[in-house]
Amino acid sequence: MALSSSHPLAGTIAAWMWLLPVLPLLGFFINGALSILGSSHVGPSDPDMGHDDHDASPAASDQASHSHGGDSHAQAVPRFRALTAIIGPGVLILSFLLAASIFLAMRGVDMSAPFIQRYWSWMPVGDLRIDMAFQLDQLSMVMVLIITGVGALIHIFSVGYMSDDPGFARFFAYLNLFVFFMLMLVLGANYPILFVGWEGVGLCSYLLIGFWFTDNANASAGLKAFIVNRIGDVGVLIAMFMIFANLGTLDFTGVAAGAAGLPFGGALVTTICLFLFLGCTGKSAQLPLYVWLPDAMAGPTPVSALIHAATMVTAGVYLIVRSSFLFAMSPIASITVAVVGAVTALFAATIAMKQWDIKKVLAYSTISQLGYMFVGVGVGAYTAGIFHLATHAFFKALLFLGAGSVIHVMHAAYHHSGSHDDAQDMRNMGGMRKAMPITWIVMWIATLAISGIPPFAGFFSKDSILGSVYEHAGDSVLTNATWLGMSGHTVLLAVYVIGLAGAFLTAIYMTRLMLYTFHGPSRATADEQRHMHEAPWLMTGPLVVLGALSLAGGWLNLPSIMSFLGPVGGLDHWLEPVVGAATRTVTNGVALEASHSTEAALIGAAIVIAVLGIAVAVLALKPASLVPKAQSPAEHGFEKVLANKYYVDEAYDDAIVRPVYGLSKNVFWRGLDAGIIDNLFVNGSAALARGLGWIGARIQTGSTGVYAWAIVVGAIVVLSAFSFR
Repeated sequence: MALSSSHPLAGTIAAWMWLLPVLPLLGFFINGALSILGSSHVGPSDPDMGHDDHDASPAASDQASHSHGGDSHAQAVPRFRALTAIIGPGVLILSFLLAASIFLAMRGVDMSAPFIQRYWSWMPVGDLRIDMAFQLDQLSMVMVLIITGVGALIHIFSVGYMSDDPGFARFFAYLNLFVFFMLMLVLGANYPILFVGWEGVGLCSYLLIGFWFTDNANASAGLKAFIVNRIGDVGVLIAMFMIFANLGTLDFTGVAAGAAGLPFGGALVTTICLFLFLGCTGKSAQLPLYVWLPDAMAGPTPVSALIHAATMVTAGVYLIVRSSFLFAMSPIASITVAVVGAVTALFAATIAMKQWDIKKVLAYSTISQLGYMFVGVGVGAYTAGIFHLATHAFFKALLFLGAGSVIHVMHAAYHHSGSHDDAQDMRNMGGMRKAMPITWIVMWIATLAISGIPPFAGFFSKDSILGSVYEHAGDSVLTNATWLGMSGHTVLLAVYVIGLAGAFLTAIYMTRLMLYTFHGPSRATADEQRHMHEAPWLMTGPLVVLGALSLAGGWLNLPSIMSFLGPVGGLDHWLEPVVGAATRTVTNGVALEASHSTEAALIGAAIVIAVLGIAVAVLALKPASLVPKAQSPAEHGFEKVLANKYYVDEAYDDAIVRPVYGLSKNVFWRGLDAGIIDNLFVNGSAALARGLGWIGARIQTGSTGVYAWAIVVGAIVVLSAFSFR
């Protein structure tokens, strides 16, 4: 193992950073073994053993465990549940404690250069030299703390949420493996190691989204996520090929050094960046490859929290920030990132306005908030993008886990009443604040945070992005660029306006979710209401911690105008060694700082927009008049369009899926595979061989008379040939 012996972190606890991903990998192996042992038994199989109520639950239900639904027969406790409940979250807690210790060690030394550990040579092929190496710097440390910290809370919540599921050990094995690959992604010192983690989280998303694979819809949702992500991943592969072909290296430090020699704004760097961004649109669910993420709700709710809040979907944002030395040199690619992010943010927010499934609202909210992150990194405000990534991890994990607690309670109530109503539809809820006061409080904290209300975390991070867009529209290399015939200045101003519109809609649909779920009269029966209560502390405890982070997370990077609250620009100073040079490249070498009056006006506008959105929702929506799903009238007009998500999935199905399926079936399978390869080459050659064999069998009869006549006929033919020349 080669260490950076001259680095200040050499010889410190940071030298153990390899243990960060190894701990969850160890959890995967142990829990995987427990899953296999737990599912094996001696003697004849019992067809009823381990069956849950998934088929009895509504198709839209989360189906968190068999105790949550309408199945009345007794269920077997999963084997090794206690051991799995210790190992699954335990490895994440240990990984987080190690990450926190490394973070403290980093704060006391000069981190102007990354700390790189090379463990072995992975691909020494010709000029290609790829090492199995980890890189520890300020950016990877932020990501590691988020992944292990929020991930540990989600694992703890999952112990209570999945406690009765027969696949308990398998579930934690998948969760641990997911975190392992995500840590590989953010710790990798080169693009290939990053890509291993990139593909690994894609695999684990397939396993987790389709966790209840006996349900066709769940299995299809996992497959959809896998396929759509593969489309985007082709772009990352092509970008890596181009980087190596032109720079001769794939190490981040080597590419950063070589990128300085590329022509600024040239076709090469722009093409590389656009291919990288194609991968980001798939992994981080941006237009046009966002369609997999809403269907990912088919998995257990903790999976949604892990994928949507702290890990996989933020990988695209991380990739752009990690490659900021390339994107800063391509104004066209950077503006493209910002425009796609802004349009996605607004597009997804409009769909969330008319969703009734509580998890679907949060899914489209995730797509929208990811759009804001891409707006930030697209305009060159890389720290602002990471800042919103961090605060989003806090409040979105809280929202998903809070929704999971509500679904858990609804399932339990339906289980006792024998009802098969949809436990995730907000029209079947209402009045939940009385049964779940703690969940109600912390989810309001998360709602105010995502809506941008001060002093909650989302206010600071979202305002940082919108303010950066406005500042970069005034003076940056993007301002002087041309994008599709429009000046960069005009495009960025449009992005800013779209961002404000998206913030307004965010406040509306999140307030709508809270009003219909927790306020107004309960739309459950009296019998069901008697069984509604706060979830166990094993599930509620992580919500409280995330609520505190959603409240105080904004202090990570206070703006200068709010210096009275504490130290300003903490995250700016922390990430400066990683993204500072790229940020200054976008801003023509100077730090953009708006005047206090401009900054105050921007902050004031953001607050007014958020407050106005909440006020509109409170005044326009009437939870008392809402009826349960079974009695709800069908949507009409534009409401129907929003409820059906603009029919994008149907359009993709008609324009792409069906034609590709038809081409594959009729041309490649029936025509090429079955027709030419099987029938002509394989079966045809077999028929030819059989025919020759038949002829040979007729000739080689073993009869002397036949042979004699053959000789006579042959002699006559030969003599005739010579006679008639």
